[in-house]
Amino acid sequence: SDGAKTDASGTGLDVKRFYFSMSHQFDKTWSANLTTDFNYVSNDSETQLFVKKAYVEGKFSNAFTLRIGSADVPLVPFVENLYLNRYIENVLVEHLGIEASADWGVHALGAFGNGKAHYAVSAITGNGYKNPTRSQSLDLDTRIDFEPVDGLTLALFYRTGKRGLDKQTVTTFHTANRTELMAAYVKAKFRVGAELFQTDNWNQVLSPLSDSGDGHSIWGMYSIKKNVSVFARYDDAKPSKDLSPSLENKYFNLGLVFQPVAKVDLAVVYKQDKVDNGVYKTSNGTIGGTNSGKHNELGLWAQVNF
Repeated sequence: SDGAKTDASGTGLDVKRFYFSMSHQFDKTWSANLTTDFNYVSNDSETQLFVKKAYVEGKFSNAFTLRIGSADVPLVPFVENLYLNRYIENVLVEHLGIEASADWGVHALGAFGNGKAHYAVSAITGNGYKNPTRSQSLDLDTRIDFEPVDGLTLALFYRTGKRGLDKQTVTTFHTANRTELMAAYVKAKFRVGAELFQTDNWNQVLSPLSDSGDGHSIWGMYSIKKNVSVFARYDDAKPSKDLSPSLENKYFNLGLVFQPVAKVDLAVVYKQDKVDNGVYKTSNGTIGGTNSGKHNELGLWAQVNF
C-alpha cells in the first residue's frame, strides 16, 4: 500500500468458500433449496456459517420458473458457468464489489426459442444475500441471452434501483444503474469470453454528486490434454470516471489446472491486482484514500466437488 508491505503479506492456507447445498422435490412442480457458506469475522475472531441461498421454486414450464427467497441473481452465476474459475477469482463485477451472486427477492427465469434463448428477471432487496433488511423499493435485475450458433453465447444484463439504501428516514439522490454485455465461445478444447460493463451512480445513491464507471474483462482457457489446461484473465476498470477520473483498477491471472480425478481441480496460479491514483478529495476538501496499491499472489488453488 503506497509502496509499503501490509499484514496481508506472508504465507498461509486459506479456505475461500465452503458450500453445502440441500434440495428437496415436493412434487413435479415445487421444490426447495438451501445453500450455506461461511466466512471469517475479524471483530470476534470466529468463523461463522450463514445462508447464501434459501428459496422455494415452482417450475411450471421450461418457459417459466419462479423462485421466492434468496436465489441466484441473473448475472454472476450465469457468467461463472461459462468462466468456470470462480474458485480462483470471482467474475468482474463481483470482484469490483458492484454485484453479489445471490439476493433476496422474487426471481423468474425460463427458456424459449427451442432452448436457444433464456431470460431471468429478479426483483431483489439490493443488499445482497448477507443483508435481507427492508427498504422503500426493490431493485430490478435482468438478463437475456441467446446462442446464435453452437458454442457461442451472447448476453445482455441490466440492473436498476436504490441498492436497498432508500430507508424511510433516508434521503436518496440517485438511482444506481448497471449495464453489461458478454460474449463467450465454449468448445470441448477451449473457452474464451469477454465482458464489458458501465455504471451510473452506483456508489452515489446517497450523495448529490453524480458519477459513472466502466470496465472490461477478457478470459480464456485451453485444454493441453484431457486433464490439463492453461488459463488467463485480464480486467481493466475505471470505477469513478467523474469524481476520480484517474483511478484505475487492473487485474490479471494466469495458471495451469490439473484434474487428478473427477470433480477435483488443482491449479497453480499467479495473480496481480493493482490500483493506481486512488487518492480522492471529498466534498469538504479533505483528502482520502491510498494513491496506489498492488497485490501479488502465487500459490496452489484447489476445488473439490462432492
